[in-house]
Amino acid sequence: MSVVHLNGEYLPADEARISVNDRGFLFGDGVYEVTPAYHGRIFRWGQHLARMRKGLKTVGIDFDAASLEGVNRELLARNGLETVPVACVYVQVTRGIAPRTHAFPDPPVPPSVYGFAKRFDRPAREVWERGFRAITVPDQRWALAEVKAIALLPNCLAQQAAVEAGVRDAIFVRDGIALEGSHNNLFAVFGGVVTTAPLTNYILHGVTRDLMIGLAGEMGLPVEERAIPLRELYRADEVFFTGTTTEVRPAVEVDGRTIGEGKVGAVARGLYDAFLAVTGS
Repeated sequence: MSVVHLNGEYLPADEARISVNDRGFLFGDGVYEVTPAYHGRIFRWGQHLARMRKGLKTVGIDFDAASLEGVNRELLARNGLETVPVACVYVQVTRGIAPRTHAFPDPPVPPSVYGFAKRFDRPAREVWERGFRAITVPDQRWALAEVKAIALLPNCLAQQAAVEAGVRDAIFVRDGIALEGSHNNLFAVFGGVVTTAPLTNYILHGVTRDLMIGLAGEMGLPVEERAIPLRELYRADEVFFTGTTTEVRPAVEVDGRTIGEGKVGAVARGLYDAFLAVTGS
């Protein structure tokens, strides 16, 4: 039985209870963060903390997110995940419990904090080497996609479309521009140039995205942050996704169109190997 964190307590998951008046339940009024741990080492906590702090400030939830580092460590320990190769800790903060009305509670109520940890199993290398497939979907999300809001219905619909199409990923397209995946950032390679969407309010400011840009630079690969029209994405030499629970995932087909030579490219493979080395996993 997994152990979860709920408002300062650690208890078995089936004993955790959240009020039906919690604004996270009623409105999706909250933000979350997913942080990886490699052999018990929380990875890039400072960046995950900064992103959650920014999200909380943007939506106006008053909560000291610094306390979540201890929650992350305690959840790993209580669930026996300190020695596994890869684990992930999910923590969300909602605006709290209050009668249902659209405006914020006045006076404010204490936020609700929930978290859990689980093992992450990456695909076997032979599966990874075959590459994956993706489809595109219209981007129907709100205009603050850089906030990791718990209201993820458009993302869920996009990923379900991928499941029904028998592929691994869905790519959001807005005004003809390929932005990012339903739960990960999008990269493409054109003539050796590693390309990804610029940091705007329409994409998640990914921690793994930032790492990939840095690793590409260390490998001597030019990086360009610019809009990627969908018609151009189809002609890319390589396409791959990055994220905490994606790591580096190459796509060899998008919308039934073969990407490059239809096999995992050298750039994605090199970045994945560099990623494994950096994380020690």
